[in-house]
Parts: sequence; structure tokens; C-alpha cells
Amino acid sequence: MSTNANDPRPGLAEGRGVELTTELAESIVTDPAVRLRAALYYAARGWPVFPCEPDGKAPLGALVRHGVKDATTEPARITAWWSRRPDANVAIATGAPAVDVIDVDNKPDGDGFAAFNRLVRAGMLAGTLALVRTPSGGIHAYRTGTDQGCGRLGNHFIDFKARGGYVIAPPSTVQGRPYVLTEQRPTGTPVDWARIKRILDPPKPPRAVAPSADRAPRGVGALVDWLSGQREGNRNNALFWAACRAVESGAAGADLDQLLAAAVGIGLPESAARATIMSALRRKEVSG
Repeated sequence: MSTNANDPRPGLAEGRGVELTTELAESIVTDPAVRLRAALYYAARGWPVFPCEPDGKAPLGALVRHGVKDATTEPARITAWWSRRPDANVAIATGAPAVDVIDVDNKPDGDGFAAFNRLVRAGMLAGTLALVRTPSGGIHAYRTGTDQGCGRLGNHFIDFKARGGYVIAPPSTVQGRPYVLTEQRPTGTPVDWARIKRILDPPKPPRAVAPSADRAPRGVGALVDWLSGQREGNRNNALFWAACRAVESGAAGADLDQLLAAAVGIGLPESAARATIMSALRRKEVSG
């Protein structure tokens, strides 16, 4: 994998890894048993494998009628599969006990390199077991397997292969181009897919929602009733709006205590609600 600063395709954040491209390329051409050896190697690591179509990604139905559900680590079964079809691609069933994979797409309409680099900068790639260059020029980042489900961030060209999914593994090929291991580490750690989604697609902050002028509540009692109907996500903004309207109308003391009680009643901590009402009072003092 290129480490040139001008190349958008990243390597591992921890540094340069083990370059195996020449060895793998030669093996694919000269050794028809290389895929069987690869499958047995993955199985020995405790990663269930199964055969896919030669030069393709679909499960080889003649051998594995149930697709990824037939994945196994049993050497005799694996040997039987690849003895019948030595040209079959090797697929790893993702999720525990194998690996989770961050899949960075490289397509004509876009790629996931910018998003991947954001994850590198956020420290999300520390603990990566291996990087694999895919036939399209994309990336598979292998992480310790978990029970997380698969996911997708289509706008960022990032997929997450985990429980129930699978990836085609080196030295398999698609359209004559190989999957190539470019960097590896002896150990890895799990990845938090939910955190990746928050980094790449952060939730939008709740927008303050205030009544329109023709529907604005009149008087402190009406403000209290309106505030009591607010839901989680808008409660503090609603309290500030109501407190500002109350203060503007001359409310103080017991009137503001009613707003405080309503705010506590919808779940706001009393200390936070008092601070919000005080902010409304200060705003009035500054503007007055």
C-alpha cells in the first residue's frame, strides 16, 4: 500500500507493514494449490472459510448450498472443497470468531479514501490486523471479530462486514485481479462501528422549536402548559424560549418557579433548569 503523502490511499496509522505483493502474485500463477493452503491457513487461525465462484464473489453453490452459513474451520471439509475446485475463491465468514472488515470501495462514481483517512486521523484504525488491496483498488481493513451486525455508509463508500457477512480473501481474484495482503500485524483489536458512523455522519444538534407568532402561548400559565408538553431533545431550548417570553412580559419570582417546576416535570435536572432561567434573566438585563 502506498505511503506517498500525495497518494490518497492510506496505510496503517501505526506505520509501514509487510509487503507481500510479489510473493502472492507469483504464487497465484505458479501454484494451483495456493488457494487451498490459504483457506487452511485462515481456518487454522479460527476463521471459518468457504469457497466462492472462481474469479467471482458469489458462493460456489455446488459445494456450499447455504453460502456463508456453510463456512467451517474443519480441515478435511476444506480440503475436499478445494480438491474438487482448486480454482475456487476463498471467502472468510466475518464476525466473531474471525474478523470484522472495514471495506473501502473504489468505484467509478467515487471512493472511500477520504472517509478512511478521517478514521485514521480519529485513531479508529489503530488495532488493525491487516490491510488488503482489493481488485478494484479499494481497501479491506481487518479487525478482531465481534457480534456487531453488518453496516453501510453509502455516501462515504464505506461498508462494514461483520456478523452474517463475508469477504473474499487473498489470494483470490476477481476479473483476473487479485486481493493482495499489503500490511499486517500479529494482533488486533475490535472496532466500534457505531462510533465510526458518528465520526463520518455526526448527528445533527436538535433545532430549537418555538411556536409561531399566531400560536405563541399567552401568559405564564400558558407557557407552563406549553413547556409541559415538550419532549426529550428540545426540552432545554423550550425552557429558555419560555423563560425569555415570561421575563419579557414582566414575570418574576413565583411565576418563574412555575416554569422551573414544569421543566423538572418533563425531566430536566433542577440545577440545569435554574441555570437556563437565569440565562433568560441575564439576557433581559443585557437587552434592557
